[in-house]
Amino acid sequence: MFITDKKLCGNCILALGNFDGIHKGHRAVLQKALREAKARGLVPAVLLFNEHPKKVLFGSAPPQLITKSDKESQLLQMGFSLVTVPFSEIQNLSCRDFLTKIYCSLNVRAISCGYNYRFGKDAKGDAGTLEKECKNLGIALFVAKEQKYKNEPVSSTRIRAALMNGEVREANAMLGREFSYCLEVVSGDRRGRLLGFPTINQFFPENFVRLRRGVYVSKVCLSGRSYAGVTNIGVRPTVDGESFRSETCILGFSGDLYGARVEVFLLDFLRDEQKFDSIDALTQAIGRDAERAVEIFNRFEQDRTKEEKNEQVEC
Repeated sequence: MFITDKKLCGNCILALGNFDGIHKGHRAVLQKALREAKARGLVPAVLLFNEHPKKVLFGSAPPQLITKSDKESQLLQMGFSLVTVPFSEIQNLSCRDFLTKIYCSLNVRAISCGYNYRFGKDAKGDAGTLEKECKNLGIALFVAKEQKYKNEPVSSTRIRAALMNGEVREANAMLGREFSYCLEVVSGDRRGRLLGFPTINQFFPENFVRLRRGVYVSKVCLSGRSYAGVTNIGVRPTVDGESFRSETCILGFSGDLYGARVEVFLLDFLRDEQKFDSIDALTQAIGRDAERAVEIFNRFEQDRTKEEKNEQVEC
């Protein structure tokens, strides 16, 4: 049985893929679906699995680049209806049976997928197989081309590696957006407030990509305003911390965010996490980090404004 966030009315165009990062390759598939939906009067929808296929088949899945809730939220904001399928129900279907099932269940009139899309039992089907089966059912098929960065295909694997190495700009370039996480703010030891730099503490979910330990330039959007931030990801060795977390000082903001879900965007990597000889040395380092963060944040915002103006001129 298919589970949807809302009842699909009429015919639909279905985007197929794992969309485990919503990176540039995924966006090519999604944007094509949206364009064709508008042109053909179809409902844009995305097929999602309740569990990562590799988790079901092999017992473990690759580290997440985006949480399930954040992925669904982004897709809904783009204008898609979401169709969630228990992977166990379709994992043993042949390519033809899989396509016939979604065709009959969702009244599919068109499909958008990536050039390297695989489907069917043992992932035997590819874009060529899909083209053949779609033709038999009278379904229009749109296959997005390979997206490259520095002459290599954009992939979730490359983005994970970049983030684990602290190469935030590289990861963001492949994502086509700023890498972010939206997590609940939990109570900390309030040490940052005593140092003059109050922070918000957030813990990453299980199996989330393991980011390089260090200090990052970040951005936090609150009440319609963007703030520069300094984010430490790690265990806070100077204060004998042990738990791995994200700790962000939101520069220029004052308020209570405990219990709220706050999205932190990473813009750049500043330095590795280190243990200082004293609290005073730590405070001075945070001050220097804050100055650099404001400079980098302002430059990013200026570049963003220029890009938006250029897009308006092109339109």
